[in-house]
Amino acid sequence: MELAFTKMNGAGNDFVLVDNRNGKSALTSAQVERLCHRHRGVGADGVILLRKCETEEAGWAWDFFNSDGTTADMCGNGARCFARYIEKVAGVNGGISFVTGCGVIRAQLNGDVVTVNLTDPTGLRLNEVVTLSTGECQIHSLNTGVPHAVLFVDDADAAMVDSLGAEIRHHEHFAPDGTNVNFVQVLSRRHVRVRTYERGVGETLACGTGVSASAMVTSRIHEFPSPVKVDVLGGDTLEVAFDDDLRNVQLTGPAEFVYEGTIEI
Repeated sequence: MELAFTKMNGAGNDFVLVDNRNGKSALTSAQVERLCHRHRGVGADGVILLRKCETEEAGWAWDFFNSDGTTADMCGNGARCFARYIEKVAGVNGGISFVTGCGVIRAQLNGDVVTVNLTDPTGLRLNEVVTLSTGECQIHSLNTGVPHAVLFVDDADAAMVDSLGAEIRHHEHFAPDGTNVNFVQVLSRRHVRVRTYERGVGETLACGTGVSASAMVTSRIHEFPSPVKVDVLGGDTLEVAFDDDLRNVQLTGPAEFVYEGTIEI
């Protein structure tokens, strides 16, 4: 099957987007893995399919897949890219709303900068002690559409993201679903740097829901007011705004088109 696609990235977190408004692109997990393979496919952290969803709240919906073929309810950087993709292929202007696995997401576009709301976070847990192979570690948790663990480190560049990220992601403390893992370095007041290990992907250049979880946990631990600026591995700086009760969360950052093409899958 020949598949038309668009490659996009949000702060370096990259995606293959497919127009599935006709409902004919039912991808298998193996096909998703091939599309995301960086040597044998297009190369991406995930695949997003656009489909119609005619409800009172939204006219669009997505099917979101991680690079290993598993599904995910939410992705902040993917949401920004998806909003720009809808604007382009469907000719929609102004505000855009679409349905994800964790609810309706609303987006406002300003060129290649997009602000998306996130659903209200749940499950805030602070100062939990988890035993790792390196010893006891203080970990904080927050679900921003998908579960995230947050660890504060002195130097994000020196953090053992791959090894500790994988260990924490599969740790029994976060069973049965596991967790994404964020290594957070405080740079100054209301400004942090984050590296994220994602379930189903590994470390990515950015993770929107992880950035948001890190910003809100930092606001609680270090008493930072909103908004919080977050530097990511891809080199961009995202901004997370939220109310004092951690509601009305808004994530702002770039969403860029890379190229279009077709591929046999």
